[in-house]
Amino acid sequence: MEIALACDIRIASENAKFGFPEVKVGMFPAGGGTQRLPRIVSAGVAAEMIFTGKIIDANEAFHIGLVNKVVLLEQLMPAAMEIAKSICDGGPLAIRTAKEAMVRGMSMGLENGLKLETMLTPRVVVSEDFAEGIRAFSEKRPPKFRGK
Repeated sequence: MEIALACDIRIASENAKFGFPEVKVGMFPAGGGTQRLPRIVSAGVAAEMIFTGKIIDANEAFHIGLVNKVVLLEQLMPAAMEIAKSICDGGPLAIRTAKEAMVRGMSMGLENGLKLETMLTPRVVVSEDFAEGIRAFSEKRPPKFRGK
């Protein structure tokens, strides 16, 4: 569970189970669970799962926003690969910068988060990748990003 919480995107098979049973053996989820879970789901849901050791199924995990989607077990890897390919089709500088803005921005207020976006924008708009993306769009072809 703590490894999954460290991921940006989570896909679950329909038979997946999620929880923190550590409290049932006298421990607590000390691998980041107490910090990451309440940042993904509501504090109340996180508290219930962490304090009780409650195990939930994939559909409940989807309902509370813990996972992005639930698929059949045989579709798990294809679904993950489809998302990965979609990410890889984007501009690597843009994706890296978007993640930086998200991660850094989550620890600041909205006003400072918006300033952070403004500060990071020049890094991308002066890139060769952005120019290629605009060219490809106007030429109605897929872009060929180089990470520059």
